[in-house]
Amino acid sequence: MHIEPIVVKAKAGDPEAFVQLMQEIELSLYRTARSIVNKDEDCADALQETMLKAFKSIHTLREPTFFKTWIFRILINECNKIIKSRSRALPYGELPDVPSTSKDYEKIELWDAVQHLEENLRIVILLHYLHDMPISQISDILEISTVAVKTRLHRARKKLKHSSQINQEKGVTTW
Repeated sequence: MHIEPIVVKAKAGDPEAFVQLMQEIELSLYRTARSIVNKDEDCADALQETMLKAFKSIHTLREPTFFKTWIFRILINECNKIIKSRSRALPYGELPDVPSTSKDYEKIELWDAVQHLEENLRIVILLHYLHDMPISQISDILEISTVAVKTRLHRARKKLKHSSQINQEKGVTTW
């Protein structure tokens, strides 16, 4: 669905259009926030702050075509604020170590491998593959060069491949 006409209405002050926009993009925002902050409470806080800031300042958005870039940048900044404000303890202890018995084991294993990437690598993987964003848009969101995005994607893929090879050596089913 093209969201540009809805963005134009929201930008003109239509609160119902803004709500519709948030409903369209909410799941993508949630997934991104969850992958960064790793806690449901922090995720909810980041989403709430993102939506509030977006609502208050949507009139400043210059181009409706860049709405997703604009709102993801707000979200990532909010997530980074939350991470900085909480202790430096690693959240990986909260992840279950029990292997899944579902049919989607390979997907779960891949998701787990992605979750264990460094934050800067995990974000580019999620934006590029989960949200189908082009490298140029990721560059705008993260405020880094396209070369840096490509480098991070390359490093992340390399680490995921290495993780897959280790699992194969252990005899674990891999993706």
